[in-house]
Amino acid sequence: MDVVVVGSCNVDLICYTPRQPRPGETIHGTKFHTGYGGKGANQCVMAAKLGARTAMVAKLGNDFYGNNTKENFKQHEVDDTHVKQTDRDSSGVASIIVSEDGQNSIVIVSGANLLLSEDDVHAAKDLIRHSKVLVCQLEVPPSTSLAALRLAKSNKVYSIFNPAPAIENLDPQFYTACDMLCANESEAELLTGVPITDEQSAKLAAKKLHEKGCDTVLVTIGDKGSVLHTSGQEGLHIPADSVVAVDTTGAGDAFIGALAFYKATMPTLSLVESVKRASIIAAISCKSRGTQCSFPSADQLNPALLTL
Repeated sequence: MDVVVVGSCNVDLICYTPRQPRPGETIHGTKFHTGYGGKGANQCVMAAKLGARTAMVAKLGNDFYGNNTKENFKQHEVDDTHVKQTDRDSSGVASIIVSEDGQNSIVIVSGANLLLSEDDVHAAKDLIRHSKVLVCQLEVPPSTSLAALRLAKSNKVYSIFNPAPAIENLDPQFYTACDMLCANESEAELLTGVPITDEQSAKLAAKKLHEKGCDTVLVTIGDKGSVLHTSGQEGLHIPADSVVAVDTTGAGDAFIGALAFYKATMPTLSLVESVKRASIIAAISCKSRGTQCSFPSADQLNPALLTL
């Protein structure tokens, strides 16, 4: 297996509006769309659409949304052997408002995602041990993600940790359990206490995260690109192309899924080049509405993005 993702699955209920409503205000939307999301599922599907052999470890409700999510994985050729359903809670749901400027606000009801346990990770241990890259986030219980990262570390499986949504007082073991920590501005700010307003402050936050024990830190700063910090490349700014965004929902997940794809299938590609290419793919996803449906597949991309 190329990429295994231990994480969340949600059904996205998306309303498109002229602007974001103010507190207490009711406004008319222009369009409604139902899609599939959750950071874990998004990252897994992005890697699959690029051509990686992928598998998901997740928990769904035994309901309409859960059944459809399983079918969505099958359609994208994602191994769902360890995507289990339960009667103890509903499938996760995300209510999303996307305004005409491409910005979004999201309310998540986690549901069965919070029932994904360390036992589920243990049940998938052989899958994780024989994978090339593991990806984890924080939309499932942190103890579950940490167990998966530890399992990957002990079996020399490369791991990418996306601390999203960020939580204060994150267990410090996360910083040494992962090989790469990839966070956006708000996540890095919460984890370090450094207000990120520009490239320089992003470099400072990346340095602080590296000092916590991360081998490789990547702080994304939207259309300004990202900052990479490793022992050999301290505070390297990697620019990104600007695009006119239609919908930014899931762009960060597209970026991480693409990074996992490159690490698993093109291990000799430099990290800087992988980040540049992942940024291009994430930018493309912003040009269309929706989440997973906006992610480009391999046949929609310039072949140069998928070759060494």
